[in-house]
Amino acid sequence: MRSPRVSVLLPVRDASRTLDECLASLGAQTLSDHEVIAVDDHSTDGSRARLDRAAREDERVRVLDNPGRGLVAALNAGAAAARAPLVARMDADDVCRPDRLRAQAARLDAESDLAVLGTRVRLAGEVRANAGMRAYVDWLNALVDHDAIVRDLYVESPLAHPTVMLRARLLARLGGYRAFEGPEDYDLWLRAHAAGARFAKLPEVLLDWRDGPDRLSRTDPRYAPERFRDVKLAALEAGPLLRHPAAVVWGAGPVGKGWSRALAARGHRVAAFVEVHPRRLGQRIHGVPVVPVEAAVSAPDLLHLAAVGRPGARAEIRRLAARLGLRDGDDLIAVA
Repeated sequence: MRSPRVSVLLPVRDASRTLDECLASLGAQTLSDHEVIAVDDHSTDGSRARLDRAAREDERVRVLDNPGRGLVAALNAGAAAARAPLVARMDADDVCRPDRLRAQAARLDAESDLAVLGTRVRLAGEVRANAGMRAYVDWLNALVDHDAIVRDLYVESPLAHPTVMLRARLLARLGGYRAFEGPEDYDLWLRAHAAGARFAKLPEVLLDWRDGPDRLSRTDPRYAPERFRDVKLAALEAGPLLRHPAAVVWGAGPVGKGWSRALAARGHRVAAFVEVHPRRLGQRIHGVPVVPVEAAVSAPDLLHLAAVGRPGARAEIRRLAARLGLRDGDDLIAVA
């Protein structure tokens, strides 16, 4: 069979309430040359029957049974069956705009060195109930070019997984999604970055991203903040922490203290906390001195971590660090 231009990986588990709308949005794509690989992850709510009906009505829809259990097994099974050079992700509770696949494929065709391409999103579902998710989407939508995405790569996942289109050869080179007790999508972005992949995001909103209390990222312990931090630390240990004997943590609030504890637990020395709050200066936290900005570079060859939660505070740390001659992304890395 002739290979399509794009293969869409669609894992499905008990998604009968939203699946029809999701499939309709894929069927309405202006890029008709695509296939949808729907992997049923042992659904019990009638989702499989809906998928089978969609496959009868549209030959571009292929339905597979998950050979294992869970999202990672479903994604890797779909990737193994994909026939296109470009692989797009989609979730069964989301809706993509009609021009999504065409716009992403056109950008990837035009830029041969671009490997991973997302889009901006519109938050759907219980929007008013979740201020944290709204703030996250605002932050995510602000990161469009490669430099902005990798500069904040250790803050949070800078790409909404169901918006991403990437090159199949990159996914194969990385060995697909990794099965472990942590966030499989964020782990993939970190591994892609380590492999030298270039990222970008289309400036258009091309996906309605549904949020709600039953979302996997809210209910599964693999997506807990501590698991994200473990993945970040492992990536830092494979790169920046190899080049620096110790760390300086900018910010002595909850985020900074959490990073200090996590670093110490993995055998890394924290040389100092850097603070602007006058009442914290001169204190010791976890046995580590709290010093002013001017003393942040008193010892050479340290990795500086901007460990704060507020984007405004992060920007201020970057400004102060630049004044001291620290290079953003090299000497200083923003984390959260």
